[in-house]
Amino acid sequence: MTRLNLLLIEDHAGIARQVATFFDGLHWQLDHAATGALGVQLATGNIYDVVLLDLNLPDIDGLQVCRAIKAGAPSNVPILMLTARDAYEDKARGFHGGADDYLTKPFDLRELALRCEALARRSQLHVHQEMRVGPLLLLAREGRAMYGEVPLALTHSGFKILLLLCREHPHAVSRSALSAHLWGSEPPDSDALKSHIYALRKQLDAAGCTGLLVTIPQLGYRLAIELDSRAGQ
Repeated sequence: MTRLNLLLIEDHAGIARQVATFFDGLHWQLDHAATGALGVQLATGNIYDVVLLDLNLPDIDGLQVCRAIKAGAPSNVPILMLTARDAYEDKARGFHGGADDYLTKPFDLRELALRCEALARRSQLHVHQEMRVGPLLLLAREGRAMYGEVPLALTHSGFKILLLLCREHPHAVSRSALSAHLWGSEPPDSDALKSHIYALRKQLDAAGCTGLLVTIPQLGYRLAIELDSRAGQ
């Protein structure tokens, strides 16, 4: 089995111990958060292959935690929802909230491990470790970006916006697509994306990349790099 780096957000101490013991036997790395707040903090500050998320947390609803991780994590980490709820409506809410897979409690730890491997493998197929558009280089797993030899100091949201623009270059990306990329099916108010675009432009300006992000009227945004020399590995 491939060695994975995982985050478990689960308030039930017994379940957390069982998962930790089983994964330790596989030589996998597991961080544990007993609250949603700590889970979001860990997920947005570290790189994980998969996040295991309990839907019923004591402080924050699991779906809110899921959306916060999808919006703030430095890479598009897959999320496996863990819950005792097995009704179709509950599963639909989980998937619509941004979950990538769903496992009902009680579960077989061997199946949990298989699902984690599958999610991590699928994620690697869709996310390039390295993406380049002209002089712009994005290191997706590390959440870092360079323009030529200049490092770009980006927020998590700014990096995610830039990552999508790189993937779609030389085409423009619509506002609705960017909103879905950042927040899933429940974006905040209509000015939120404008605020993030404004902040990203400021971050690019500070690195001497003025004019890199351009607005396409009636559509959205694109990168002002005419030569498409993307390379991924």
